[in-house]
Amino acid sequence: MVRHRTTAGEKRKLMRSLNKLLWLQRLLVRIRIRYYTRFWGMDIHPNVRISTSAKLDKTYPVGVHIDEWTYIAFGAAILSHDMARNLKVHTYIGKCCFIGARSIILPGVRVGDGSVVAAGSVVTKDVPPGSIVAGNPAVIVRSGIDADLWGILRKPGEPYLRDAHAK
Repeated sequence: MVRHRTTAGEKRKLMRSLNKLLWLQRLLVRIRIRYYTRFWGMDIHPNVRISTSAKLDKTYPVGVHIDEWTYIAFGAAILSHDMARNLKVHTYIGKCCFIGARSIILPGVRVGDGSVVAAGSVVTKDVPPGSIVAGNPAVIVRSGIDADLWGILRKPGEPYLRDAHAK
């Protein structure tokens, strides 16, 4: 059996063709957010981006609050209940945050505006605004950061992307 090897040029061509479907992915995310807010009663801003494999707590859905320009990466879980402690509380994710892949935000936690949660982190306590947290349990590894849309770190002197979107 002869195996066909994909060349670098073929890979680039395939990626260009898949990028043409980004509009469909973004449409599906908007539909999912509308479903979460209207059917489940979650408080999610319409311009939030949520990966299709991210999990939002449906046991106490009104306890999930995600503010504008936030990105929730694949496999992340945002919880608002704890069955072991019979606890149902509100969990808040601020503006311009990035929640990394396979991270877990535990019930009752507040992630401050412009914060970044590293991939695989388990956030057990509140995250101050403008901080990067990582680990299990998550600890602050850097503070005083300046995050722009979807938690992208901004270099000093660069214009804010969110100002252009606000107009």
